[in-house]
Formats: sequence, C-alpha cells, structure tokens
Amino acid sequence: MYASRMDNLPPYLFARIDEMKAEQQKKGVDIIDLGVGDPDLPTPPHIVAALCKAAQDPDNHHYPSYAGMPAYKSAVAGWYRKRFGVTLDAGKEVLALMGSKDGIAHIAEAFVNPGDYVLAPSPGYPVYRTGTLFAEGKVHDMPLLRENNFVPVLADIPKKVAKEAKILYINYPNNPTAAVAPPGFYKEVVDFATEHDIVVVSDNAYSEIAYDGYSAPSFLGTKGAMEVGIEMHSLSKTYNMTGWRIGMAVGNAGILAGLGRVKTNVDSGVFNAVQHAAITALSGPQDCVADACKIYQERRDVLVRGLRSLGFDLPTPKATFYVWLPVKDCMAFSARLLNEAGIVATPGVGFGASGEGYVRFAITRPVARIQEAIERMRRMKL
Repeated sequence: MYASRMDNLPPYLFARIDEMKAEQQKKGVDIIDLGVGDPDLPTPPHIVAALCKAAQDPDNHHYPSYAGMPAYKSAVAGWYRKRFGVTLDAGKEVLALMGSKDGIAHIAEAFVNPGDYVLAPSPGYPVYRTGTLFAEGKVHDMPLLRENNFVPVLADIPKKVAKEAKILYINYPNNPTAAVAPPGFYKEVVDFATEHDIVVVSDNAYSEIAYDGYSAPSFLGTKGAMEVGIEMHSLSKTYNMTGWRIGMAVGNAGILAGLGRVKTNVDSGVFNAVQHAAITALSGPQDCVADACKIYQERRDVLVRGLRSLGFDLPTPKATFYVWLPVKDCMAFSARLLNEAGIVATPGVGFGASGEGYVRFAITRPVARIQEAIERMRRMKL
C-alpha cells in the first residue's frame, strides 16, 4: 500500500515516546515527562492579546501570502538587526515558515536530487534525516563527539561525499547535546561550503534560551555566510509558541527562492492573525524571554546538581533547555527510568547512531517535579 520510500522512514521518535508514556499512564503511573522539548510556560499575555485582536478582523480570514506578510518579514528583519547585527532585505531575504520544522523538512526537496548527499549532525534533530529521505537523498552522518566538544570535524568528511553533497546542516545551540558553537567554527563552515559549493542550513531555534551571560551568535553574522547559506529560526522556543507554528528562514535570496517555490506548491502560508501576534512578539519588550531563561536556569541547576549527586559526570549547559547525560546503554537506561520510576527521558540513539551512550532530559517541567525525578532515580540506585 505504501510507497517504497516509506521503508526507509523510521518511526518519529517523539511519537513513539508518547505511545510508551500513554501505556504507563493507563497503569496509573504518575509520569514525570522530561522527554519532548515543549515549553510548559505559557505564551506571554501581550502576544495572546495580539492574536485575539487580529483574529477578530475579517481581513485576516482569507488566504495569507505564501512568503509572509510584509509587516511580519519587516519585523523579522528588524529583530535580526537588533539581536545579531545582521542586515536583511525583508522582501528577498526573509521567508515566513510554519515553524522551523516546516523549512527543514522541505529544503532538501529544492536542492537534492536522488542519490545526492546531505551532511547532517549525528546526533541531531531527526527531521534533517527524514527531509533528506523524502527527497530521496543520502545522509552522511557527521558525528558529534564529546572529545570534539560536540562539533563536527569537517576535515573527516570524505572528499567524494563532500563533492556530491548539496546541503550541510548545522545547529547551535545544539539539540540534543546543548553544545554551543566555538569561536571560528562558522568561518570554517563558510570556507568548506564555498570550496564544495554546498548550501548551509543553520538551525538556530535555541539561540535565545541561554544562561550565565552567554549570547548565541547567528551563522549569518560570519563573513561570507550570506553567500552560501540560510538560517532557520522559530518563535516556538523563544516565546513559548510551539503550538502556534510560526518561524522564519532568512539569508541568501536565491536559496530562499528555492525553498519558497517548494512551499507555494505544498502549503498556503501562515494564518495572518498568527503573523500579527508574531510581530508583537518580535517587536515588543523582550523581558518575557529573559524571565523564561531565569526559570530554565534554575531548573538546569537543580537537575545538573542532582544528577551529579547520583554520580554522573556531565557539563553544565550554556544554552537550550536540554541536559545531555552520558550513560552506558541509552535504550536500557530510558526503559528503566520509565518502567521503574515513571520518568520519560529521550534515548540518544533516537537522534542518530552517535547518540548512543546518552539520554536527553528536557527541563520543561517545574523545579518540584525535577527534584521528584532525582529522588525517584536515587531510589533506583542507578
């Protein structure tokens, strides 16, 4: 019944986790879900109010622009200029997305022919791989290893693969490892992409979730980056708007035109009322973002301190709302947590082969629940 390409498509990791969680809940287990990275904090009230007002305007009830409202694209350009010092032409260098997943899932269809390589981090966001498979391309894994600070070694990519590669994905601050891009890495990426004529796609969705004074840069702030790549971003994590499905792709106009051409054939754009709310988010006060980061930082500290008290060796993340914990067997460890303690954690191998030996915790639950999770793990005598 299914197309042959479906044979290569793995089950979506988080859908399977939801199924396993539901099975335990049916048994009456009190689940502490530290698995999927969905903020538990509400969308700030001023953004919700903007949506309500815009939704009542009949002018917003029609088909939206495929590329995004000019006012929304201008707000994105203004935010990038203020936040990163990156200047964008709102008309040609900004494209509205239904969340960054939308752009990541479709970009390969514009640039990858059957059999072409795509360079993707392992572990990494699963959609890098699945988007490539839908385009009938081949994924070359770039291992993110602790000894390399979870940064790919571009020199290790075989020359034949680099020659046949069409897209290079990078993602910092990183999901799932919580690593940040070291100085000079983006320049290395630009040089590599220029040499091999590769499109760079920077996934920067976690740039605003940062701690201890760290400020994540944009890939596009690197000299030459606008010539070789684009950046995907999203309001999902920054403003607790995961369910709203609003984001942006920015950067090289030619690359964006290719992505936009795909999208005009597969969707009808983002609801205008949501775009109006996004304008309010990007253009308004940013105190809500700083407040959220304070909450996440407290949770991070409680979880990291608790895990260390149990004997685990792990770094303190500078960004994202993830903690990447080294363990002996990620599947067995995750299964024990769920079955013996009612704790959901994501096995690292679900993000790629190089994720084996780790589990990912999301600090998207209150401090009291994180403390309870630590006590449950303590009773397990891990």
